[in-house]
Amino acid sequence: MSFTEEQIAFRDNVRRMAAKHVAPIAAEIDETDRFPLELVKLFGEMGLMQLWVPEQYGGPNGNLTMACIAREEISRISPACASIACLNTMFIMPLLHFGSEEQRRRYLPIIAKGGVVTAIAISEPQAGSDVTAINTRAKRDGDCYVLNGRKQWCSYGVVADFIVVMARTSDSSGADGISAFIVEPKTMPGITFGRHERKMGFRGAPNTPIFFDNVQVPVENLVGEEGKGFRASMRALDLNRPTIGAQSVGLAQGALDACVAYAKERKQFKKSISEFQGIQFMLADMAMQIEAARALVYECARAGDAGDWKRLNVLASMAKCVGSDMAMKVTTDAVQIFGGYGYTMDYPVERMMRDAKLTQIFEGTNQIQRMVIARELLR
Repeated sequence: MSFTEEQIAFRDNVRRMAAKHVAPIAAEIDETDRFPLELVKLFGEMGLMQLWVPEQYGGPNGNLTMACIAREEISRISPACASIACLNTMFIMPLLHFGSEEQRRRYLPIIAKGGVVTAIAISEPQAGSDVTAINTRAKRDGDCYVLNGRKQWCSYGVVADFIVVMARTSDSSGADGISAFIVEPKTMPGITFGRHERKMGFRGAPNTPIFFDNVQVPVENLVGEEGKGFRASMRALDLNRPTIGAQSVGLAQGALDACVAYAKERKQFKKSISEFQGIQFMLADMAMQIEAARALVYECARAGDAGDWKRLNVLASMAKCVGSDMAMKVTTDAVQIFGGYGYTMDYPVERMMRDAKLTQIFEGTNQIQRMVIARELLR
C-alpha cells in the first residue's frame, strides 16, 4: 500500500510493539480468557485507544487509515488484543458527529489521557441483525431519563467506564424513536452484568449481558436529538467496519507468515513441503486474497478520511465482508497446511481460525453486509 512517511513510521512502531508486548501473551490470553489490562495501559500510552480524539480535546487527531493500520498490525498476532486498541471508536464517534460540545469537552479529554475503556450497547437478545427491534426503554422523568432493559453482546461493557446505550424513547416502530445515551456503569445505580459469555474465539475480549433497572440518566447525557440515535449507531458502525476488514487482513497475514515459515521447515518425502506445487498454489492463493482485501480496506479508509459518507457506507460493508470471508478461508487453509499439528493448540493457526469466524458475524453479519451492498446497487 502507498502510505505517507508518517503512516509508515506509525505502522513500524505498532509492529515492533506487538512483537514485543502482544506476542508473548497472545496464547495465554486465549487459553485463560482474561482481559489484558496491561495492554489498555500500554495502548493508551501509545495513543492508540484515543486515536480518534481531535487535538483540541487533547488527542492525537488520528484518522481511519491510522486506525486500520494499527488494527491490522496487532491482528497479525492477536485480533482480540487488536480490538482493545480500537475499542473506544464506537463511543467517540457518536460524540464527535452527533454529541453536544459540552459532552465532547466532558468525555473526550478523559479518553485522550489513555487508560479509559468505553463501549457501545446496541444488540439485545431478540435484536441482533435487526437493530431496530430493540426493546430497552428510556422514559423521560423530569431532568432524567429512566432506563430499563437488557443488552447483549456489548464488547468490553463489563469493564467500561462509559457506555453509549441505544434505547427506545417512543412507541414508534423501526429506527424512529431510538435514542442514544451516555451511561456511566461504575457510578449509576441499577446497572448489573450477567454471565461472561464463553466464546469459541476472540477470547480475552469480554462479552456479558447488561441489565438496566430504573437507571437514572441525566437529560444532558442524551446524544444528539431524541429519537435520532439510530443515525449515531450507524455512523459509528460505518467507521468501525473498515477496521474489521483490516483486522481480517492482519489475521490472514499472520496465518500466511506462519505457513510460509512452517512449509520451509516441515519435511515429507525427503524434502520441504514448500517444494510441493500443491502447497505453493495454496500459499499463492492466500497471498493474492490478502492483497486484494488489503487494497479494498485502505480504499475504504481513504473515503472515510475524506468524509465521503455515501461511498463509505457501501465500501465499509465491502471491506468488512470481503476481508472476513478471506480471513476465514486463509486461516482454514493454514490449518490444512500445518496438517495434524495445525489442529493442536501448540501452534497458532487453530486459534487464528477460531478468531477469524467472529469477523464474519460481528459488526453486522456478512449477510447483512451483502444486503447493504445490494441495496446501494439497486437504488
